[in-house]
Amino acid sequence: MCTKHQACRSDKVAVNPSQSGSCSSPKITSIQMAGVESVDSGCCSSNSCSNGVDPSDEESESGASIEARHTHSWKVNGMDCPSCARKIETAVLKVSGVVEAKVLFATEKLVVKTNDADVAVAVEDAIIATGFTYSSPSGAGSKKDQPKGWLPIIKQNGQIISIASAMIFAAIIKPTFPLISEWMFILTCLAGLYPIAKKAVALAKSGTPFAIETLMSVAAVGALYLGETVEAAMVLLLFLIGERLEAFAASRARSGVQSLMELVPENAIQIVDGQRVEVSVSELQPGDVIEVSPGARLPADGKLLDEVASFDESALTGESIPVERFTGESVMAGAVVADRVVRFTITSKQGENAIDRILHLIEEAESRKAPLERFLDKFSRWYTPLMMLVSLLVIITPPLLFAQPWETWVYRGLALLLIACPCALVISTPAAITSGLAAAARRGALIKGGAALEQLGKIETVAFDKTGTLTKGKPEVTNIVALNGWQENELLAKVAAIEVGSSHPLAVSLVNKAKERGLSIAEAEDKQALVGSGVKGLVEGTIYQVIAPSKLELTLEEQLDAQIARLEDEGKTVVVALAGDSNVIGLIAWQDTLRDDSAQAVKALKHLGIQSIMLTGDNPRSALAISSMIEIDYKASLLPKDKVAYVEQLSTGANVAMVGDGINDAPAMKASSIGIAMGGGTDVALETADAAITHNRLVELAAMIELSRATLNNIRQNVALALGLKGIFLVTSLLGITGLWVAVLADSGATAIVTLNALRLLKFEPSQNS
Repeated sequence: MCTKHQACRSDKVAVNPSQSGSCSSPKITSIQMAGVESVDSGCCSSNSCSNGVDPSDEESESGASIEARHTHSWKVNGMDCPSCARKIETAVLKVSGVVEAKVLFATEKLVVKTNDADVAVAVEDAIIATGFTYSSPSGAGSKKDQPKGWLPIIKQNGQIISIASAMIFAAIIKPTFPLISEWMFILTCLAGLYPIAKKAVALAKSGTPFAIETLMSVAAVGALYLGETVEAAMVLLLFLIGERLEAFAASRARSGVQSLMELVPENAIQIVDGQRVEVSVSELQPGDVIEVSPGARLPADGKLLDEVASFDESALTGESIPVERFTGESVMAGAVVADRVVRFTITSKQGENAIDRILHLIEEAESRKAPLERFLDKFSRWYTPLMMLVSLLVIITPPLLFAQPWETWVYRGLALLLIACPCALVISTPAAITSGLAAAARRGALIKGGAALEQLGKIETVAFDKTGTLTKGKPEVTNIVALNGWQENELLAKVAAIEVGSSHPLAVSLVNKAKERGLSIAEAEDKQALVGSGVKGLVEGTIYQVIAPSKLELTLEEQLDAQIARLEDEGKTVVVALAGDSNVIGLIAWQDTLRDDSAQAVKALKHLGIQSIMLTGDNPRSALAISSMIEIDYKASLLPKDKVAYVEQLSTGANVAMVGDGINDAPAMKASSIGIAMGGGTDVALETADAAITHNRLVELAAMIELSRATLNNIRQNVALALGLKGIFLVTSLLGITGLWVAVLADSGATAIVTLNALRLLKFEPSQNS
């Protein structure tokens, strides 16, 4: 057959759990969490595997995942920004027996790989020592569990309220009792500073000596030493308010992930011996039958037992129109039943439903940092120590060399120290990327990390596979031409015998055609795939073959050639059926239909300035017929290796994305700048891809690229804001125009601004053209 005939396909969606993926190799089709190998405390989860290592990070240890024998996970509470995550990682890595530690900021999960089963308690102590708390990763502390009302808010902000109240009281009595007021400011500052200084010491011991807590402690103590008690207290208050704002912004950044976590209900109605029994979702196992009412969400992936039902899958795919599912079809967890009470057979294991797999993808994606993010991450590691050195020089140089007053330059040096905090710079990129990934997931596009998201925005050319990508991948047999005394049904039965068992859409369509006619399909022996050309097999002692006309090694009659050309001009895929090596017994033709949005997708890409080209194994005439319908360039008669060569050739002069769904697309996807898989494609294509469109809407491709460009613009804005504000206040502090409290406000304000700016991506909407 044609090139496409070698492509294995399945009906699995992008988040197919059928394959067990390695923890160290993120795969879209294997997003399910591998079972935990050791559970030694109530804090460990059975669903805690993460790749944990950025493969492109120079500091990753390739052997870590090999040495580790146990995996544990915790939910860490109180993280405001990625720098908090790094503090925890640094502390946990110092624990004896820990091979690898990774904090997934988007889902607040700490994943630890160890070679010692009894290390859990030591890890928990390390978390506590760094000033954070932990809980089970099973969802403790989720939004629905959090208490509501004013009391929790007051409790959370008790320290800020107490310090602010004490400062207001001290300010009020200052004209009457100046000495008491002065001591109140001092005591307030010391009381508020104590937990911060304590945390700074703990962080220094655990390997993070240059944390913001350290800078704050030095600055506050310095201000007290200079007699600036009011300003010292104000610095402390602004720092605490800034941290609270960061925590709020961080929780907003995680809102997309949290909304996914809340899609799965806690309880379900299970049918046991014909009776309805309410059970916890965690108790459901594959094979269980459940009942779901209209308006309720599915608690797990399942297969529909009823004849037909409608489902709202917008939370998972971004498709607002309900979709119909029929008996035996799969429906993902989190989908809402739209019209009737339905029953399902559970197909997903605990922790492996569609929502779990998407969450795990986000966790894995977070580990695959964008190049810019990795640069800023490394930059911040030497930036803070360097700025502390610069601050020290600012303090000692003018007094020693130019006889300037010590008090003035100590004060300015302390202000510079606070401005030097890299929080805003560090969070500028991951906040934008996390928001971008969440926005993509909400639209039904799964992107494997910041590197892929960044690469999408640089795409100049998109190469499309034809069958199953631009077309629906469900061709129908349109012509059966029997020759040399053969009958149609006889020809169809013999060809079906060598095609049965293949998952290629052309083969499936032909076998179904034979079954529709009620034909008896014999069992073929010695079936062989003829790579890039067709297939052959032995049926009742005779070898039968079906081969693409362009791959035939014999010359056909002129009239037959004309008939093949006529069929191909109609956009049909044609094969020649042979009995033996040279006896032509007939022609079979298929026609696939274009996806409804193929033309719109190509037009949207063109509007973005992106060139599109169709790569296919079909003959040139058939390819021309298809391409003319959607106004796209094409390359025809390509074997898998030809696709790879052509994509590599394109990639020498431009950034190329390859969009495909079959096994024969996987090498070309790997050779491109970024591979994008269709959600209904094969596991191999989906594993090779850097991104996937779960709902198979091609028009979403342009939206993904727009989102990537918007994310890159957002990162540039954030970096400019972070560095710009620091630069301005650096100059004003050195000139004595602004003081300590403005420096803290600049740092905390910049952090809040860049985070809130990144949150705009959660509401991203593509242009009308896409």
